[in-house]
Amino acid sequence: MAQCEMCGAETSSPRTVKIEGAELDVCDSCAGFGTEVREQGSESTSTKYSTGSSGSSGRSGRSGGGESGGESASSGAGESGGGSGSGGSRSGSRRPDPFNDDTLAQDYDDRLREAREGTGLSQADLAKELNEKASLIRKLERGEMLPSNRVQKKLERRFDIDLTEEGAEDTEWEGGASTGSYTFGDVVKRKDS
Repeated sequence: MAQCEMCGAETSSPRTVKIEGAELDVCDSCAGFGTEVREQGSESTSTKYSTGSSGSSGRSGRSGGGESGGESASSGAGESGGGSGSGGSRSGSRRPDPFNDDTLAQDYDDRLREAREGTGLSQADLAKELNEKASLIRKLERGEMLPSNRVQKKLERRFDIDLTEEGAEDTEWEGGASTGSYTFGDVVKRKDS
């Protein structure tokens, strides 16, 4: 007797059902949570969501009797492949750190270009000096790309410039209340209002 992969109950005739994109062998009572997969129809439905190579490896693992082994291997490979591919394309953009008060200045590209031109270096020479690619320097100066923290520190040290805007949020609090000082009630935003 087989065990239901959803609730764990023993069942003599498990049914293959697709639940949330995963094919599971379940008992009759759990079969209502998904759509039943037939052997002939499984090829057409799985190719809709997966590539031919990962879909075929998942099916060959299923026909060999190792349901969970073949399936997890194919889904794991797809996830790691997708993560590395998207990570490479996002290398230029970065999420701002919510706890970091120093934000990149709006005119960081102009500051960088002026500092480089002031020293008489070409983009290629600067790239070689910083051990970075010339295309990276070019994109930074055009504003097409944000520098990583590592590259930002290198540039700031090399040219003795600051590419950040410190305390941009503090300026909006200047002026204050009529007395010039704030109370806790002036700063807190209440949920009910």
